[in-house]
Amino acid sequence: MAVLPRREMLGALMSATALGLGVDTAGAEPPKKSMAKPTPLPKPRLVMIDPGHGGRDPGALGVRGTPEKSVVMAIARDLQRELLAGGRYRVLLTRGSDSYVGLRERVARAQEVKADLFLSLHADSHADSEVRGASVYTLSEEASDREAAALAARENREATVSGVRLAGQPDIVARALVAMSQRGTVNDSRRLADTIVQTFGKNGVRLLPRTHRQAGFAVLTSPDIPAALVEMGYLSNPQDEKLLTVRQHQLALARALRASVDAHFGTAVATRKA
Repeated sequence: MAVLPRREMLGALMSATALGLGVDTAGAEPPKKSMAKPTPLPKPRLVMIDPGHGGRDPGALGVRGTPEKSVVMAIARDLQRELLAGGRYRVLLTRGSDSYVGLRERVARAQEVKADLFLSLHADSHADSEVRGASVYTLSEEASDREAAALAARENREATVSGVRLAGQPDIVARALVAMSQRGTVNDSRRLADTIVQTFGKNGVRLLPRTHRQAGFAVLTSPDIPAALVEMGYLSNPQDEKLLTVRQHQLALARALRASVDAHFGTAVATRKA
């Protein structure tokens, strides 16, 4: 029997393997399976949208009688759909119908589900019908200006409908601000507000001068959740009122708010509650 040279024998074995011929591999070590684990998908952020007013509390009334509660609900539902479409968020509303929900209950609902973000949507009214444009508010013990203080007083007055006394409201805000400062929530809220202002500007949404303002809003007092109150326009201004009832403009506001949420979570490191 002829013995093949070593080089030719190796070539024959390689050819047999390539052709699928029987080659004795007894004792050969099986190939190792990869131990790499798949990268887990990031947990969707939970955004709580708060359509202001509702039920027996219509909020501001437009010059043509448009109730604030209806405008903000329409935009809230548009924003909910926009956020859910990307699969990056879970979205809840503090009220899902034309029903009254107290301010403290709105905060409690967001805290109960451990929301990552709280957006309260409103449409303002002003004694001067020429005033128009959007603005964004965050919580502060001291109001940034008299208009912000007056707005906070009007919004907080809603709580008296359900019998909640707000005589000690500054103390409540002060306590909330201390807790928020300890958790970094104050800075997160301010960053959120600034992001909304920038995104509104880029998307052609008309803005008030000094767009980001601060005051003692009871609905923004959760110590754990970055929060902002967005006034999307003035129903007391005929042009703003008309725009706020036009579906195209409502969708534009919802998409600008969605872009703001995207930008906030893309640039800020928000702490997830345990």
